[in-house]
Amino acid sequence: MKRTEMTHLAPEEVGEAGAPAQRPAEPAQGKSHLSPSRSEAWLSRRWVLVLAEVVVSLVAALGFTLLSTHISVNPLVRIGQVSGLAKLQMYAAVLGLPLLAILLYTAYRGTLHRRQLAKRLVCAALAGLATGVVAGGVVVALRGTPWGLGGQEGDPSALIAMANSFLHGEGPSGIYPPLFPGLMAVWAKLRYDGAGGAGFALKDFQIFFTAIAGPMTYLAWRLLLRPFWALLIAVPSAVLFMDPIRPYSHASMLVLLPLLGYTLREMRRCGDRPLRATLLRGAVLGLVFGVVFLWYSGWYVWAAPGVFLLALCVFPWRAGKTVVKRAAAFVGATVLTAGVVGAPLIYQMARLGSQTPDRYAFLAVYVDPAYVLGWVSDRSGKLEYQTWPAAGEMAGQSGFALLLLFAVGLGVGLGLRNIMVLTAAATLAGAWLARFWFASHMAHDKAVQLFPRTTWIIMYCLMILAVLGMMAVVDRGSGWAERTLRPSGAAPAARVVPRRVVAQLAAGMVCAIALFATMGASWSVNRYMPQSDNMTMGIDAWRAHTIKKADGTCPRFAPDKKKCADIVTNDWKQNADDGEIWCGGIGPLNWQAVCGRKAPASELKKEEQEQKEREKAKK
Repeated sequence: MKRTEMTHLAPEEVGEAGAPAQRPAEPAQGKSHLSPSRSEAWLSRRWVLVLAEVVVSLVAALGFTLLSTHISVNPLVRIGQVSGLAKLQMYAAVLGLPLLAILLYTAYRGTLHRRQLAKRLVCAALAGLATGVVAGGVVVALRGTPWGLGGQEGDPSALIAMANSFLHGEGPSGIYPPLFPGLMAVWAKLRYDGAGGAGFALKDFQIFFTAIAGPMTYLAWRLLLRPFWALLIAVPSAVLFMDPIRPYSHASMLVLLPLLGYTLREMRRCGDRPLRATLLRGAVLGLVFGVVFLWYSGWYVWAAPGVFLLALCVFPWRAGKTVVKRAAAFVGATVLTAGVVGAPLIYQMARLGSQTPDRYAFLAVYVDPAYVLGWVSDRSGKLEYQTWPAAGEMAGQSGFALLLLFAVGLGVGLGLRNIMVLTAAATLAGAWLARFWFASHMAHDKAVQLFPRTTWIIMYCLMILAVLGMMAVVDRGSGWAERTLRPSGAAPAARVVPRRVVAQLAAGMVCAIALFATMGASWSVNRYMPQSDNMTMGIDAWRAHTIKKADGTCPRFAPDKKKCADIVTNDWKQNADDGEIWCGGIGPLNWQAVCGRKAPASELKKEEQEQKEREKAKK
């Protein structure tokens, strides 16, 4: 009997929404299901289907990004920005509508094999288009400048300095994950002649890794879920969480959760495989975890407590000595390989971890710590902790929050045997406790320790549980219908809910996800359109237009052609620690009331200068 919890390598009908796993497939129209055509037989091969999904998703993402380079607008003028956003939507419609038409046509007219193939490829393409639109928006926002979002300030400044350090032969920079700045250094050396080109390399990477975030997330979830359900998690999460200024950070979180669930599932199946295959799988997964750790390590901190306890609980202790030994070998191979790959960063953390506390506070630090359904950056515009988040109707919770939590309850209540439900729930619980541990010690230790970042992983876990809850309702509901509503004496192949009806419903829901993807991606892109206001996210693109190009001239759309910043090639250095929280986003006169310290003289002087400029502008 086939397992009900299968990967994309299994036959498509297993575990499909609305269809119990054990029912035989309905015959293809006009053909014998037992005698498929040669082309259908070839397209049914595992490696062909897997490769097709990978290629289609990546081509859709990168192809759309490349197409966006042909949008010709002035990104510093709002009318130009709106035209650029509209052009992105037009391209998305021109490319996406034919895909949806194919999906709908095969759902109504196609054979079973063609319906399954179309669903696979269309879902993969939509995952790529979703983040391709976001990357295309970054292309539009940075049109005319070789610099990436942020220019040479803030986090981009630190990344550029780290890349410069690598170019000058230095080792890893403190406890920051070294892989992304290391690749920046390599790309700057190959394409931009080394030091001085790291900022240009950052732009390329911001666009490229934003584009492939959707395919990466979708393909990671395909290890565990069917195309529709994988798309239902991948698209909303990728569009919501992706931050193009640091695309490596959130991309690692998006793929880490399904990888953890997949690993725990494989651990429980070790008894079905020989020892050699078990060790090989463990080593491959360890390699992946090690690379993700070097890519961005923060999410491991929040996921580790819950996943570690869950692993102890689901380990096959009672399955017999042979299975226990194989499971232990699998875990050992995974952990050992991951440790070897991540050793450079692990060593730096052990050596310097206590010397690099996080003392930067901003709006997300000042609000109610129990609020985890929204996020603002340190450039929060006119929002203030007294007015954000807006209180909902039910004990401060909004209608969206109540619906989400209801779906989470369905996931926990009906899908607790699903290893991914357990993984998401354990990660959420561990991150929740870690969040309040660090937040509760913040006043005493005078350190934030990045606890607001748990907002992302907690909300991601809630979204996962909600989708899996809906999947459990569909699966159980269809199973109940087949058991109780089937007429007595009906043939075994007869179904209460025909597969074609299920395919038609799934096609309609994919269309709804596609519409959400285009709307959500436009919302994400619009935040990064250039603005000169330092308190908006658009300042990152604005700064990219105010720095000289490699030839010493200003970018094409620079706001002041005679006053552009010089290229900085400094190496990375750890900032001095004064042992106090930095009260970001708060006026200097209010530092004492909010953060319990006086503002530095430099901040007071800066506030006075900004006040004079505002008064001058009014006159």
